[in-house]
This record gives sequence, structure tokens and C-alpha cells, in this order.
Amino acid sequence: MTPPYDLESLMRHALALAARGRGFVEPNPMVGAVVLDSAGNLVGEGWHQRFGGPHAEVFALQAAGEKARDGTLIVTLEPCCHHGKTPPCTDAVLKAGVSRVVVAMADPFPRVAGGGLKILRDAGVEVQVGVCAAEAHKLNAPYLKLLHTDRPWVHLKWAMTLDGKIATRTSDSKWISGEESRRRVHELRGRVDAVIVGRGTVVADDPLLTARPAGPRVAARVVVTASGDLPERCQLRESVREGLVLIYTAMGNEGKFAGWRADGAEVVALPANDNRLSLDAVLADLGKRRFTNVLVEGGAGLLGSFLDAKAADEFHVFIAPKIVGGDSALSPVAGRGVKLMADAFELAECTFEPSGRDVYVHGLAK
Repeated sequence: MTPPYDLESLMRHALALAARGRGFVEPNPMVGAVVLDSAGNLVGEGWHQRFGGPHAEVFALQAAGEKARDGTLIVTLEPCCHHGKTPPCTDAVLKAGVSRVVVAMADPFPRVAGGGLKILRDAGVEVQVGVCAAEAHKLNAPYLKLLHTDRPWVHLKWAMTLDGKIATRTSDSKWISGEESRRRVHELRGRVDAVIVGRGTVVADDPLLTARPAGPRVAARVVVTASGDLPERCQLRESVREGLVLIYTAMGNEGKFAGWRADGAEVVALPANDNRLSLDAVLADLGKRRFTNVLVEGGAGLLGSFLDAKAADEFHVFIAPKIVGGDSALSPVAGRGVKLMADAFELAECTFEPSGRDVYVHGLAK
């Protein structure tokens, strides 16, 4: 029998609940859930609120209480069936006595991977999978990428003038974007696992790379420098005790960082080719740390390297209504680039919105 409620609308509500966990739950997936009683009334809802804490189903079923019996659980991801940091959600679902479970997508995590759905079906629960599946995959794209490739989801960010410059001919760059755009960037820093820059940015801007005010996560501050030639004194080194500073450099440069290490920074030496580090090796190490989202903030050489390597997943670009001109003024993306316009990198699902006086462009890699 067709239920007297709109499953897709309810699943989208569960997805909106799930998104509240962004920045709090990684490397776990974001999950939301709602519970309907036997008459189809919404009687409970919840979301996964923090890593290591109860899952969405538990919160939703607790809120519903006895009203969940013979009702329907609508959840954005397959309920887990293993003992991790919390008991299996399938136990809570069966104990609550719901008669139907509607799931947006199965969980490809190896210890789940259809096992939760099988347990429910074997217990006589009606199970439906695939409602708003595309939206669920999009929501948890970083989780899915880390799970399948052991690499984090890579965000690229830059601010530029209307004529496509990130600094004047004298290398002055403060400030291109306005306060609202800078606020958005700090929010982004506060929900990623790492903020990544190259040596040139450290030398030119002496950045702190922290989120101000603090967000749900404290990102590692990462510097990629094949040469290992960093300033002896800078804000990153002076603030090492406030949060992890991670330096990737070429093998043989370890001695250059004795002082940084003594101050508390972590140095990782990687093979280099033509004085360039392998970005895949950098991302592999970040993946081993179970970093889910990383933010590359520049400079132009590093941003260009990520594009050349086709290693970018999501873009955040702020365009200020300013023109600086100058043949020698830097553009945001260097690297090799493409030969033909037909080969230009295009964004999918691109959106444009005001950000104070700036324009915020957001899109995904095709």
C-alpha cells in the first residue's frame, strides 16, 4: 500500500538534519533520521551529532519512544550492524519495533556493506532502499571518497580581483575580498581537517591559517615545500603548540627543520621529482590520518599543481569588484595549464551568490 506521506520530502528533511553534523562527525558519515508512527505522523527525528557519539537512528527512536512501534524509520544511510564506538543501530531499530525502514543508500563501509539491511530483512522488517539516493551520495561525497580511495576530499579556495589577480605587481594582497567573504573562509577552515599552503604563501603572507572564531574542527596547518626553505620565524612556527603544523618536504631536507621539530611541528619527507613533491603522496599521507576534507588556499603554484594533477574536488572562489592591472601581477592558478580551450577545467553544479560586495562562486569538479 502506498503510504499517506511523501517519502522524498521526508528523506530530504532527514538529509537536512544530517547536514547539521558537517564538521563534527568526520571521518564518520553525516546521517539523519526521522520516525513516523503507524498513522504516518512524524514523532521523532535526529542526526549524528559528533564523532564517537550516538548515531542518528538512536536519537530519532529515543525521541519517538513507544510511538515508533509498527511505524517507519526513514534514514539517509544504512543502519550500522557492528560494534564500533557505539552499539549496532540495527539492535536499536529492532528493539523499537518499527515495521518499515526506508534508506537513501547502502553504506559501503566494509563492516556494514549491506549487512545492516540483511539483518533487518531477516527479522521481518520491510526495507526500501534508494529514496533520494543521488542527494545522499552528494552529501557524503567526502566520506565516500576517503572510503574508496584512502584520499581526502580536496577543496580549492582563492580570492581574486575582477581582472583575475591575487596580488598587485608589488605582491600586496591584503585585502582582496571583503569581510563577509573572509568570514566564509574562516567557517570553511573550521570544518576541514587540514588547511594547505605552499612555501610562497608562508613567505609572502606569513599566515596563521586558523579559523577565527573556532569551528567544530581544529585543522592541521600544512605546508608543502619541496625545497624546505621556510622562514626561521613566522606565525606558523610560533603557534605550533596551538595546533598541528605539518610540513611535507623532499627527502634530504629533514635537517632544515630541526628547529621546527623542536618547537613541535611534524615533518614528513617524501620523494621529489624535478624539485616537485608528488601530490598523491601528500594526499595518501593525509588519508592515512583519516582526514576527510582538506582545504588548499594557495599560492598560485600549489593551486596549479592540484589542477594539473586533477586532484581537486570542490571550488570556492571569491571575486572582488576591484581591478589592479599589471603584467607582472599574479593570477590565482599557475602550473602547466592546458594547451587548448577545449581542455579547460570546467565546474559542475556551479552557483554564484553575493558575499558582501564580492561574488562567491562555488562548484564541483566534473
